[in-house]
Amino acid sequence: MEKLAPLHHFHPPLQNSLTRKPIKPPPSKIFLDSLSPDGPNVTTSLTSVKMMHTQMIKLPQMWNPDAAAKNLISRYLEFGDFQSAAMVFYVGLPRNYLIWHSFVEEFKSSAGSLHIVLEVFKELHGKGVVFDSEVYSVVLKFCTREMDLWLGMEIHGCLIKRGFDLDVYIRSALMNFYGRCWVLEKAHQVFHEMPNPESLLWNQAIILNLQSEELQTGVELFRKMQLSFLKAETATIVKVLQACGKMGAINAIKQIHGYVFRFGLESDLSVCNPLISMYFKNGKHELARRVFDSMDNRNISSYNSMISGYAALGFLNDAWNLFYELKSYDLKPDIVTWNCLLSGHFLRGYKEEVLNILRRIQAEGFKPNQISMTSILQAISELGFLKLGKEAHGYVLKNGFDYDVYVGTSLVDMYVKNHSLTSAYAVFDSMKNKNIFAWNSMVSGYCFNGMFEDALKLLNQMENEGIKPDLVTRTGLISGYAMRGYGKEAMTILQGTKSLGLTPNVVSWTALISGCSQAGNGIDSLKFFVQMHQEGVTPNSATIACLLQACAGLSLLQKGKEIHCFSIRSGLIEDVFAATALIDMYSKSGSLKNAHNVFRKIQNKTLASWNCMIMGFAIFGLGKEAISVFDEMQKAGVSPDAITFTALLSACKNSGLINEGWKYFDSMITDYGINQQLEHYCCMVDLLCRAGYLDEAWDLIHSMPLKPDATIWGALLVSCRIHKNLEFAESAAKNLFKLEPNNSANYILMMNLYSISNRWQDVDRLRDLMSTAGVKNRHGWSWIQINQRVHVFSSDGKPHPDSGEIYFEMYKLVSEIKKLGYVPDIDGVYQNMDEAEKEKILLSHTEKLAITYGLIKMKTGEPVRVIKNTRICSDCHTAAKYISLVKTRDLLIRDGVRFHHFREGKCSCNDIW
Repeated sequence: MEKLAPLHHFHPPLQNSLTRKPIKPPPSKIFLDSLSPDGPNVTTSLTSVKMMHTQMIKLPQMWNPDAAAKNLISRYLEFGDFQSAAMVFYVGLPRNYLIWHSFVEEFKSSAGSLHIVLEVFKELHGKGVVFDSEVYSVVLKFCTREMDLWLGMEIHGCLIKRGFDLDVYIRSALMNFYGRCWVLEKAHQVFHEMPNPESLLWNQAIILNLQSEELQTGVELFRKMQLSFLKAETATIVKVLQACGKMGAINAIKQIHGYVFRFGLESDLSVCNPLISMYFKNGKHELARRVFDSMDNRNISSYNSMISGYAALGFLNDAWNLFYELKSYDLKPDIVTWNCLLSGHFLRGYKEEVLNILRRIQAEGFKPNQISMTSILQAISELGFLKLGKEAHGYVLKNGFDYDVYVGTSLVDMYVKNHSLTSAYAVFDSMKNKNIFAWNSMVSGYCFNGMFEDALKLLNQMENEGIKPDLVTRTGLISGYAMRGYGKEAMTILQGTKSLGLTPNVVSWTALISGCSQAGNGIDSLKFFVQMHQEGVTPNSATIACLLQACAGLSLLQKGKEIHCFSIRSGLIEDVFAATALIDMYSKSGSLKNAHNVFRKIQNKTLASWNCMIMGFAIFGLGKEAISVFDEMQKAGVSPDAITFTALLSACKNSGLINEGWKYFDSMITDYGINQQLEHYCCMVDLLCRAGYLDEAWDLIHSMPLKPDATIWGALLVSCRIHKNLEFAESAAKNLFKLEPNNSANYILMMNLYSISNRWQDVDRLRDLMSTAGVKNRHGWSWIQINQRVHVFSSDGKPHPDSGEIYFEMYKLVSEIKKLGYVPDIDGVYQNMDEAEKEKILLSHTEKLAITYGLIKMKTGEPVRVIKNTRICSDCHTAAKYISLVKTRDLLIRDGVRFHHFREGKCSCNDIW
């Protein structure tokens, strides 16, 4: 086949204007029209295309070779003659990479294979057709795409023979070929064989290493390139920045920053925007801001990089300031800007603010996209707003986002966390492209809800469909079993993971520790942590947070302090989530001062940090201090959520701050747009009842838009016992017996009330009712930790080994405090017996035994800390105040409701509990 000759322009003779005749189009025009998709359909078959091709070869001067070659290729591809199309490609197209790239795309869209193109090349090459270096360069790219190692190596040999191997473009193509089809070392060899390599080859070498995840080598090559005084391409700089970000190589990022200044790239947005992102990724927000401020020109991507970085690091005020700044210029926020704010607020725990931002997005005329919906669904999931989640699901379907695997997975997760497993499975089953995350979410959902058989069935289905369960799948099983109280079974699954060729990592162990902690098995959490450490698995900040949660649940102050020290040595205390868990642990373990110290040291406080500190003051009855922290939080620009108000109202409740309680309760909707939930109403009912406003509490219960639950009626019943109001108490008890038929505490409270009123027949009636219903009395216990050992005192367990010494000391102690005015409160004993016997029963209360033992065994002046599972009775509360006075000791008792700090005859609760 001859190569198409260049076009010799055809100039027809001018016609006399008087004898003008219609001009007949030249043959080339007819031919080109026949080949054009919009022209006359002359080439109706492959044969006609070949005939026209023959005419082109015979009369090359009649045709425009470039246009004719392109159209010939299109017609050959149309009729499926891929080999002829490839022939024309090699001998007919001009030496233009863009045109060749267009051919490849057209070839592939016609279902052609590049393998055919390579076979045609081999055929032509075998027949002695001589190609130039540009053709070889393109063929090498084809070999790279098709991973044709042997042909590429043959071409390399041919290039050496013809002396083309020193051509910089050929050398670049060879490096790319070897780097992708063989080994990176061979590409390095090609690079180093070139004397004084030019910028193109340096850029190619760097990119190849970075694409092969040889990040350190790639960055080192970039450094050497700079020492050779060669300029890197923009794309290379961006790739190197990304590599430095992955490695956390902040010094290297700074050097690239300097490079940007040296070469005057401050106005190059394609470099500066990634530089900002990499600084933020490594937590250097000040340097990111410096780059941003130095930029001569900024586009919306520049602002988005800044807003995204600030939001991710929790500097939400700075993010919003930039948001309003860009609006003051000629720039307008786009959906990416809004998505940055959505994800940032969700990551920092401001879930309700995510929904507020959603309303603003819609008000601004934007439609949330797939990325927006992922953050929105995650926030809805955490908030437990199932109804809103269903509305979001409808929006996803309406806009066709259900095809997006991340949106689908978020929907599954939302339904799972809202315990709507039927809907979760329906979404899961409808997903066309299920990724491993969707499978894992569904398996975890079944496990978390105790549906282990369904989880195992899904696991089998997963394997049958060719999807291999990964470590996350196993971790979901571990977490589910542990959360349901099956710690041993969870441990068995973890150990069995090794037999599947998977190695349990820190996430697996943390799931086990967290699950046990959430199930109330804190001791198991601590044991498993020791085993984790023995197996050489290094804990992370999440592990520390879970361990501290376990310590908080058990009020293990000493163990919590040990974990605090461990986290400092390990450098994990800088993590805000670990620090927040530390605040919670110290607060619930009776060391409010330490909790406050940790809180003050957190530089970038999250909403959870503020909430924890407010709740810490609340459980100690320090309402004014809690309000002060709330005011400080608002000044810091942090918006409260429903949990914030639960903590704030609890503080008001435990401090008797009625006016403040009403103020914050009413402000929830009016000032913050937060609807009151049952827990908020419970706080208000409890606050009113404790203050003696039982009628107002009764009215609030019957006017609230939500159906009262057991916590509401329980708060009323407890206060009725304090204020001896039988009428309201009987109404509350009637509801409680329906809502909590097996809760013995409600029966005991009513029996106490009846015994105070000498209504012994009603006491017996309730006792018989408990027996008939099979309700067992919940036994009380208290414990105290002395020298790393926990001593438990139970109302039904074995007596303590030192019980003789304890009772002897207690009789002496009671005798001492009686001299100061202590009078036993026998009203709390509902048994029908004489007063002397009732006093003896009061002496056996577990908190008194624990306090006495602490006074015997602990060092003089050391605070005595006692943990109790039920609410402290009025007699023990009074006795503890006198004991703190006579022994000059601080007593800290954590009962089932709050902390009581006794000092010098007074309690932190101010007798409001």
